[in-house]
This record gives sequence, structure tokens and C-alpha cells, in this order.
Amino acid sequence: MKPREIAVLAFNNISPFHLSVPCLVFDHRSQEGLPSCNLQICAVDPGQGGTLRTSAGFAVQTSLTLEDASSANVLIVPSWRDPQERPPDAIVAAVQAAYERGATVVGLCLGAFVLAEAGILDGHKATTHWSATRVFSQRYPRVKLMPDVLYQDADDGRIVTSAGTAAGLDCCLHLVRQWHGAEAANRIARRLVVAPHRQGGQAQYIEQPLHNAPGGDRLSDLLHQLAAEPSGPYTLDSLARHAAMSRRNFTRRFRQLTGTTVGRWLIEQRLAYAQRMLESSNLAVEEVARLSGFGSAVSLRQHFARAYHTSPSAYRTSFADVGARHDGTG
Repeated sequence: MKPREIAVLAFNNISPFHLSVPCLVFDHRSQEGLPSCNLQICAVDPGQGGTLRTSAGFAVQTSLTLEDASSANVLIVPSWRDPQERPPDAIVAAVQAAYERGATVVGLCLGAFVLAEAGILDGHKATTHWSATRVFSQRYPRVKLMPDVLYQDADDGRIVTSAGTAAGLDCCLHLVRQWHGAEAANRIARRLVVAPHRQGGQAQYIEQPLHNAPGGDRLSDLLHQLAAEPSGPYTLDSLARHAAMSRRNFTRRFRQLTGTTVGRWLIEQRLAYAQRMLESSNLAVEEVARLSGFGSAVSLRQHFARAYHTSPSAYRTSFADVGARHDGTG
């Protein structure tokens, strides 16, 4: 299988952090065992010698232009320099052409403005940085803006948008998970020292993020335990008792830590656990359903189809093939 061709569009006054996000997640030329791709930084409006100014004051150089992005099967717009500025026709046309030829098009943070200007978000769900949602919704009323989520898939995963800054990392790891499986995404996350999986539906703004290591407090320790052992018959009342909190206080504190509800968070953890088991074991789907906390294969299939638009068996087959290719056996 040929490596994915990923083109990242760069422009003058680009944020160097946003430019680096897809490079950190997708470029693994020196990392053995990780999925490979051909990642190219393509300049939208290069100066002499392919020089681009960054918003931090220093310059970056690339010898590649929009023409080099014309055959990529993934096109990433890593933010945009100003939500009040209309993107130039050249970058809008590149986004339109990529979508029309069947490529996956990604808008990180304010990059969603470029995708919306190209018209490919019309009628679809999308998100962007919370500070720009009012401007976005006024300018692009035909886009179904989801102002509170970290990242959003549309058109069966062919269009992906994210909220700001760190959510770009979550979005790119989400794409790795879709293409190469949960274990590959987890390995990259470990190398970057970031949380391995934040679901796209999680709130952009969380008052007090969940600690990345156990030992922070009783509730965060409980959540780490649930993520590792999601099969128990947990209820809101039993979890509140375990945390020595009232039901109301537990619910409030849980949302502060995770940005979502108890029920939704548990389903997400159970799905992530089932993904890992389907990728790494030959257990029957019924057993995977039991161990991941869904109780029955029927329940697992329903949740899997709703979240990933595929079945557990098809997912296992797909990522068994990926694993064989990475091992050199297929």
C-alpha cells in the first residue's frame, strides 16, 4: 500500500505552532514501526526563495507550492491568519479541487474559515476556535456550526475541522486512529506526551482538565480506573458513592474534569477499549462486547456503527490488514 500523500498549506503570518501540529503527528521518517506518509509543506504565497513569515517573527522556507499539493489525497489547512480576512482565491481553489478529486480535507482551528469559504462545508457540521464562532456563523450560515466540540467529522470523514491549538493535535491523532488504528495513535501520543484519545464531542473549554497521571485526586483516580476496566455495571449513583460525593456534586465535578456527561464518557471509554481489543486479539465479538462493558454483541455493534460507521468485524479485518502491512507480511 502506497503511503498517504499529505499536503499542508502554509502562508505568510502563519502560526508556527499550528504549522508544526500535522508535522509532529504525521511525519515519522525517523520512527520505526509507525505508519508512514509523504508529508509536504506547500506555500500559498511564497516570497523569494520560498520564504514565508510566521506570526512569531521568524521565517520558514519551502521549495513547494500549491501545484505540488494538487495530487495529495489529504489536504490540511493549519489555521488561518485572520478570521476577518477572506482567504485568497488560490488557496480556496486548492481546497475545492482537493475535495472534488476525493481527497480528505482538514481545517485546523481557523482553517475552518478557508474550508467554509470554499463552500465544501455547506450543509455539514463543522467547528472552529471558540473565539471566532460568532464571526463564523454570521459569515457562513449554511454551515452547521458545532461551537463547543474539539473536532468534527463530516461527509463520512472526508471533511474534518477542529477547535484551536491543542485540539489540532487531537484532530490529527483522530485521523491516525481512523487510518491506522488505536495502537498507532496511542504510540504517537505517547511520543508527544499528550492524552492518547480525546473524543471530538468533548467540550472545547474545560474548567479543570483531567490529570494525565493517577494520583491527582479521588475522582481523577476513579476515571483512570474506569478507563482501564470499563466492563463493570457502573451507575451514576455507584460512582458517586465510590468518589464519596453526592450525586449532584459528582455530576458537576465530572463535567468540570471531562467536559462531558458520565454516560457519554463511559461509552467513549468502552469504545476505545473495544477498538484496542479488536486490533490486538482474536477474541469473539461477543467476548469483546462483554469485556468492554457493552454486555452484548448487539449493543457493541450499535454503538460501533453510530461512532465509526462500520461494524466491529469489519474494523478488525481492516486493521488486521494494516498490521500485516506494517509488519511486512502483507
